[in-house]
Amino acid sequence: MHYLTVPGYTGSGPDHWQTHLENTFEGFSRVVQEDWEDVDRGRWVDTLDAAVRGTDDEVFLIGHSCGSVTLAQWAATRWDSRVVGGLLVAPADVDAAGALAAIRSQAPLPTVALPLKTHLVVSDNDPHLSLERGLALAEAWGSSVEVISGGGHFATLDGFGPWSHVAGLIERLSGNALETTPGRVPLAQ
Repeated sequence: MHYLTVPGYTGSGPDHWQTHLENTFEGFSRVVQEDWEDVDRGRWVDTLDAAVRGTDDEVFLIGHSCGSVTLAQWAATRWDSRVVGGLLVAPADVDAAGALAAIRSQAPLPTVALPLKTHLVVSDNDPHLSLERGLALAEAWGSSVEVISGGGHFATLDGFGPWSHVAGLIERLSGNALETTPGRVPLAQ
């Protein structure tokens, strides 16, 4: 199985949990957008589509923020049956009146059930997604949902660098054990 991380606006820096996954486990790679500062809905979905179609294996997608939005938009419009599931962490509410101007071009969020098994991780204090909106998206998308109290936006500044919980989630949701890259140690708690 191949695991594709889908970062959001500004990308995922060197201490972000997505970067730690890529650097710790076998079979991970990143969907790289042409411009992390220019959140262009069509281009971002096209880039994810190319990454999925360029993979020969089954694929599991791991999105964060606007990357979770891209994942949902791709799944609602271009799903490929080799994609066996997706983890959507803190999808940014690009439809909200208070959304950052830089991400509003990604609107609207899909409101249909997604054709793959997905799991949303949301928090009760995310500045970019209210808990109520997160729960409504999970219901609309047919996703299971997990609420982590005090998680903020699950960004590095919120304390989510090495995040062992996410590795366990990926194992459970994908049905596969993650293999540590030789010379690396598993993510710390």
